[in-house]
Amino acid sequence: MSKGADIELIHVTKRYGAALAVDAVSLKIPAGTYCCLLGPSGCGKTTTLRMIAGHESISEGDVRLGPTVVTDLPPAKRGTAMMFQSYALFPHLDSVDNVAFSLKMKGVDKLTRRAKAMEMLKLVQLDHLAERRPAQLSGGQQQRVALARALITDPQALLLDEPLSALDPFLKIKVRQELKKLQLQLGISFIHVTHSQEEAMALSDLVVVMNGGRIEQAATPREVFNRPATAFVARFMGDHNVIAGRVSQVAGDTAMFEVPGGASFHAPGAAGLEPGAPVEIAVRTDRVRLADSVVPGCGLTGLVQNIEYHGQKVQIALAAPGVDEFSVQVPETAFFEAPLSVGDAVPLAWTSQDVHILQPSPSA
Repeated sequence: MSKGADIELIHVTKRYGAALAVDAVSLKIPAGTYCCLLGPSGCGKTTTLRMIAGHESISEGDVRLGPTVVTDLPPAKRGTAMMFQSYALFPHLDSVDNVAFSLKMKGVDKLTRRAKAMEMLKLVQLDHLAERRPAQLSGGQQQRVALARALITDPQALLLDEPLSALDPFLKIKVRQELKKLQLQLGISFIHVTHSQEEAMALSDLVVVMNGGRIEQAATPREVFNRPATAFVARFMGDHNVIAGRVSQVAGDTAMFEVPGGASFHAPGAAGLEPGAPVEIAVRTDRVRLADSVVPGCGLTGLVQNIEYHGQKVQIALAAPGVDEFSVQVPETAFFEAPLSVGDAVPLAWTSQDVHILQPSPSA
């Protein structure tokens, strides 16, 4: 099979009348990358995928696949293949003929196209069900037929629109593993649209978090989780507390900032901020500890609002003056050694090394 090529979006914009769906997005996806476009409904991720595929026209900007600008090329001439969310299989055709359909349209003879289709079904471990029609297959099997049909054209990139959304939780994990294995085996880029943070973290080499038609952050899963670029990314990825306020004073590279309730917090690495400037920090929920007393600048007293048992950890939601939402993850054993109840006032602390300063959101 042909190896992939770099995919580059250059100031790509999509307008529907006065509505701006995608706003001057620039992104480079290196060849052989598993890339997830991640974000809430309406953030522009599916529109971006469809513009790469050629199923949606581009209002401004260009899409480049390897050395070729493909902006004005029809989908079949781009070197990409798209797997649709609905699978879009032909109900009257068996698996082999569904997979072979695009080769039939290209005029490839029956023997050759069926041999190639069987090769693809073998790749997705479905050759034993080659003669079954879609109605005789499970959802996961139908999905693999759709995958084989997309791959039969030897694309340089495979585009997947929420491919796991119709599957049950156990099957999702199994198919997720198969997708990653297949992508590594083929060596081409997979660009996968999802609204599931867990899916993106498990699959991606590159996570692209979108919001309001713009990219908030494009980085490795670990970078996105440990160093979210913006408050939106920190909140969307979950497991982060965001505290927002205004700088009251700066000493060296550490700023002190106050929240509306009057409490003060440290923001290390904030050199260059002036008093009065807005600032937002993120602190991971698993880095906050239950303390004997509040550490000035690196802690607060919260009132327990909700307690959820998650197996190996217990998630505690708290309210604190001037802080929108605050959560703590406590290991299961530690929590049940000293259990808390709703309504308890709890001192919380973290270290300055656990504080991460956030940038203003590009979609704000």
